[in-house]
Amino acid sequence: MNPRILDILTQLISFDTTSSLSNLALIQYVQQLLHSKGIDSTLVHDEAGGKANLFASVGPKHVPGVLLSGHTDVVPVAGQAWTRTPFQATLDDGKLYGRGTCDMKGFIAVAIDALLTAADQPLKRPLQLALSYDEEIGCVGVRRLLDVLHLAPQRPFLCIVGEPTQMQFALGHKGKASYRVHCHGQEAHSSLAPLAANAIHLASDFIASLRQTQQRLQEQGAHDDAYDIAYSTLHVGRIDGGKALNIVPNLCTLDFEIRHLPADDPEAMLAHLAEQAEVIVRQAKQVSGVADIQIQTLNAYPGLDTSPTVEAVRWLKTFAAPDTAQIKVAFGTEGGLFAQRLNVPVVVCGPGSIEQAHKPDEYVEVSQLQACEQLLRSLLAALL
Repeated sequence: MNPRILDILTQLISFDTTSSLSNLALIQYVQQLLHSKGIDSTLVHDEAGGKANLFASVGPKHVPGVLLSGHTDVVPVAGQAWTRTPFQATLDDGKLYGRGTCDMKGFIAVAIDALLTAADQPLKRPLQLALSYDEEIGCVGVRRLLDVLHLAPQRPFLCIVGEPTQMQFALGHKGKASYRVHCHGQEAHSSLAPLAANAIHLASDFIASLRQTQQRLQEQGAHDDAYDIAYSTLHVGRIDGGKALNIVPNLCTLDFEIRHLPADDPEAMLAHLAEQAEVIVRQAKQVSGVADIQIQTLNAYPGLDTSPTVEAVRWLKTFAAPDTAQIKVAFGTEGGLFAQRLNVPVVVCGPGSIEQAHKPDEYVEVSQLQACEQLLRSLLAALL
């Protein structure tokens, strides 16, 4: 394994960049590493100044280049049964263990190494690096970076998002939208329950409507058999209501998400659910005039659907290993935002398997890091 990549990855893992914490120490380490090779970088901070995106470019500025994108935050380790130190790289039997090795500091280490190598090369197209924060909580941080890159005179020719795909080329993923529903009823003594509007009952009726919508999507909505689940899905993940068994609850909240195919419109699904909520509320108001259902949007990011026939994808395929497949993945990435905001072809491709992400004793195989290094080295040679 390339010693420099191993050293960089070891350092990256040592930074606890759980999404609830700052990533500035990691970003400053990367910035100093790039500066040691004469590579300037730009930081785009969050509003509070405690986190930052990083953008760096090597090569000419007047032509479109290849952008390597990765997120620096990781999911928490609290409550997980780790047998190794999470924020310390451990190499064992061809696997490198540590939080973020797979998702996705392994790719970031290889990408940084590629930029450091590119600094000594006479590139005809630039090689660029974008590092973001708060991807794990809904692709939040990269949006501020895209606000800046959107104004740049040159857009990338291709964007590679290095999420773990076992180095296969993922050209599509579903979009995601998350919502919180506030169901309002009227408190009363439980012995008088029929005279009050039960907020939990309102929530139950809304969930029933949501499940009916799911059934309709499964039977009549868009389908794409390239996905494990071929249709768009709706899912309730959290519900909270009631204070005591003998009190009719006046408030119940629930969180649900839509994971949608690029061909489906989540806004249309939401509008349908809002119409169903109005029907439920009208019925409940016959009991209590305070009955209400309010739907709050928490977060949303678009799906990705890159055509395999675009020039940039066909160009990238010329460097791929013979067994590289074109796939679509169930998980979301920042790729849809890059495609939407910059109008750039996006391929999701990185070392490791999503099966290892977010788990205790997360790891990436050394052979996967080597395959990623080989792809980026071949790509770099083509930029000369």
